Amino acid sequence: MAWKTLDEMDLAGKVVLVRVDINVPVENGVVTDATRIEKIVPTIRDILKKGGKPVLLAHFGRPKGKVVPEMSLQPLVPALEAALGVPVAFAADCIGAPAKKAVAALAEGQVLLLENTRFHTGEEKNDAELAAAMAALGEVYVNDAFSAAHRAHSSTEGVAHILPSAAGRLMEAELKALEAALGNPMRPVTAVVGGAKVSTKLDLLGNLVAKVDHLVIGGGMANTFLVAQGINVGKSLAEHDMADTAREILEKARNAGCMIHLPVDVVVAREFKAGAENEVVAADACPADAMILDAGPQAVAEICKVFEASKTLIWNGPLGAFEIAPFDTATNAAAAKAAELTRAGALISVAGGGDTVAALNKAGAAADFSYISTAGGAFLEWMEGKELPGVAALTQ
Repeated sequence: MAWKTLDEMDLAGKVVLVRVDINVPVENGVVTDATRIEKIVPTIRDILKKGGKPVLLAHFGRPKGKVVPEMSLQPLVPALEAALGVPVAFAADCIGAPAKKAVAALAEGQVLLLENTRFHTGEEKNDAELAAAMAALGEVYVNDAFSAAHRAHSSTEGVAHILPSAAGRLMEAELKALEAALGNPMRPVTAVVGGAKVSTKLDLLGNLVAKVDHLVIGGGMANTFLVAQGINVGKSLAEHDMADTAREILEKARNAGCMIHLPVDVVVAREFKAGAENEVVAADACPADAMILDAGPQAVAEICKVFEASKTLIWNGPLGAFEIAPFDTATNAAAAKAAELTRAGALISVAGGGDTVAALNKAGAAADFSYISTAGGAFLEWMEGKELPGVAALTQ
């Protein structure tokens, strides 16, 4: 662990710049889902407890370097006050006179929210001058926005090179969970990768086959791998032009000693709608006029056996068309098994990515996983083995 935590920082009487991700949904000026705000509470409370003065840096939407009033962070103040239980002041800019004045007026026990960092063109360009202007406001920098850590922006990466830096509690929890899953995991390690397209997850699959013992492939991606083996998948979603790539991944897995699991049986239907008439067939027996919409019961039984033999599980993407019943059956059953093994202390389970979180919530299994990452792009890039600039900056 090369990065510092809040426990190692002297914050008493110091202005602490905290990069947070509070890019929450807002309707008619009111926050409709405060989950991301609630996630930063432990970090802000700990900074206050240590006598620090938290000053929040955050982005909101995509204003592309222009001041867009509808993308102001000001409407978030009431939700922040409700979550933190302390007064939250607001500054109309994240640098310059308005920010300096607000920082100078900040009393102990209060929090300051600075205006949208992306109102400045330099933010997304990681402009050194903008980073220096932000850093001039504080004495310590804390990054608690893992979800933005894959971006090298002024507020996520630039400031970390100027001020003494540490990871916030949310960032710390995320990095520890990821280290346990892929950095130095308990073996055997199984990865579940689902979703529609192989083409969007090439880097991911290439990295995983070299690092995990079992790779379960589901969703439309599995169809592409079936096609690569000369199997007819009827009208199923499949990337026929990716067959050579799928064969290369299978070969790479063989050489690395990683076992790839594709569905042995599948659920097929003639139409994609809720409650559509469906049947279970062998994976190589999809009728020409049908489409594969889920993994079959035998495939699920095999996946559950793999989970039982594993010590660590990383999950990204559903096994079927989980949005529509009954094609959520395989995802629900596999998720329930992973949750049960995690509850029993037999499995460390880490999951992430938008569809994944939605699927596990729908299955009622999310609460029992060891860790659920809400970071989306950053989680995927970490799984792909890429260095995340926001994390790397904390370790230097």
